[in-house]
Amino acid sequence: MSYDDKAAVDQLHAVYGKLKEEIGQVIVGQEAVIEQVLMAVFCRGHALLVGVPGLAKTMLVSTLAQALDLSFRRIQFTPDLMPADITGTDVLEVDPETGHRGFRFVDGPIFTHMLLADEINRTPPKTQAALLEAMQERHVTVGQRTMNLPNPFFVLATQNPIEQEGTYPLPEAQLDRFLFNIVVDYPSEAEEREIIRRVTGPSSAKISPMMSAVDIIQLQEIVKRVPVGDHVIDFAAALARATRPKEKEAPDFVKDMVAWGAGPRAGIGLISAAKAHAVLRGRFHATTKDVAEVATPVLRHRVLTTFNAEAAGVTSDEIIRRLLDKLAPREDLMV
Repeated sequence: MSYDDKAAVDQLHAVYGKLKEEIGQVIVGQEAVIEQVLMAVFCRGHALLVGVPGLAKTMLVSTLAQALDLSFRRIQFTPDLMPADITGTDVLEVDPETGHRGFRFVDGPIFTHMLLADEINRTPPKTQAALLEAMQERHVTVGQRTMNLPNPFFVLATQNPIEQEGTYPLPEAQLDRFLFNIVVDYPSEAEEREIIRRVTGPSSAKISPMMSAVDIIQLQEIVKRVPVGDHVIDFAAALARATRPKEKEAPDFVKDMVAWGAGPRAGIGLISAAKAHAVLRGRFHATTKDVAEVATPVLRHRVLTTFNAEAAGVTSDEIIRRLLDKLAPREDLMV
């Protein structure tokens, strides 16, 4: 890395602490969730937030957008939502002076830096596909025109895990387009008391922007340039391959409890996220410890368990933990 890169990483490490303080004025706890969302941002990736209602997922995303000085929009997904409701559509207009009729494209809410797709599993596959195509291609095609989305562009989608009746679960191939599957859990007892105190009292929190869109684009390029040793790439590849029950490298418990493992996109995600994890800690290189730290949110939606695993109460998180225990080189994890 160049001196400028090192200076930028040092600056980000300092700003990261201030960023957590700013977000902490509104969001109580959830440090791991905030860090994982920021890693997705710096990796130019998208994230799926899974948690029960009332855990401030929407507030977290909108607060983060304010702290990063990014435009923000929210779409509440419903069964009657159409693709044009997301991407935008042509409307017929009449010029009051000339009487000439013509079509004008009206941007949909997807034309923003940070988009919150609330309860993405509540809308039909056709509308989900419109959003996921834009996530992958970062442009929208309407008719014969293709329009680029703002840069940077991130989708943070939420799912409610307890109300599945009448929903449209995302297919595995579409889940794979999310870099992270982030679990938003209940707060601790002390955090819950603080949440009640803040919400029921007078609010004076004002979020100050810590970065800009230009800063984020520059940091995304710096994260790409973070050096990674061959042994770290080997570890990421071995971890992804070990999740596939038909691979010879797969342990017996994977062959018994995993129906479908992670694809090549998982290895790419592990290394990209490991680089961002290192940068947020002020380091200029990624280690296997960084890969291990990001393995669960990167892999949990890419490892599909069998009926045997479900009957035994074994989740994909547990399988990933077992794989890390089996594969992680202990000497490097201390770096």
